[in-house]
Amino acid sequence: MDHLRYSGLPFEAQRVVFLDILLADALVREALARAHTLDLPDWLVVSGALYNTVWNHLTGKPSGYGIRDVDLFYFDDADLSYEAEDAVIRRAAVHFEGLPLPVEVRNQARVHLWYPQKFGQPCPRYLSSSESVSHFASKTHAVGVRYDADGQLDLVAPFGLDDVFSFCIVPNRVMDNQRTHETKGARARENWPEISVVPW
Repeated sequence: MDHLRYSGLPFEAQRVVFLDILLADALVREALARAHTLDLPDWLVVSGALYNTVWNHLTGKPSGYGIRDVDLFYFDDADLSYEAEDAVIRRAAVHFEGLPLPVEVRNQARVHLWYPQKFGQPCPRYLSSSESVSHFASKTHAVGVRYDADGQLDLVAPFGLDDVFSFCIVPNRVMDNQRTHETKGARARENWPEISVVPW
């Protein structure tokens, strides 16, 4: 099966392929370039816009297929008020104007403040954007990319990339996120029938 041609390769080989696919995609390339110039502290473009782009590339689907938005994390614990985050969100809305997909910006230093009300359980107080990524409901989805100070792409992938290239959505049981894992898995299978979902 050709879409699985990178499955099982060493991490470094998968990393090169992963980043090459992202940079070849006009939408992701533009989102990353604009995120870089927005200059937020500890920023990361994360999740669906990344792994969905890889799945689209490997299954011959068009750019942007199945992607609802671009998730942009940043980490700023200097001001944990809603107003401070909202100011960044409004600044980003202008900065990303004209991009084909909406960009959802969230300060990961604030997640523990609203998470219990939204999801009905506590959430740890994260110390960085990367730490937040490692708490995603599915290990497969735990990917983030940013430009470093030298203008090189920096990849955050706490569980590696093999699940992405194997088209397999694997649960991350660090928190009780079963419902999110199952909901996202079912939606992914509708768009990419090649996917398998490991039960919680």
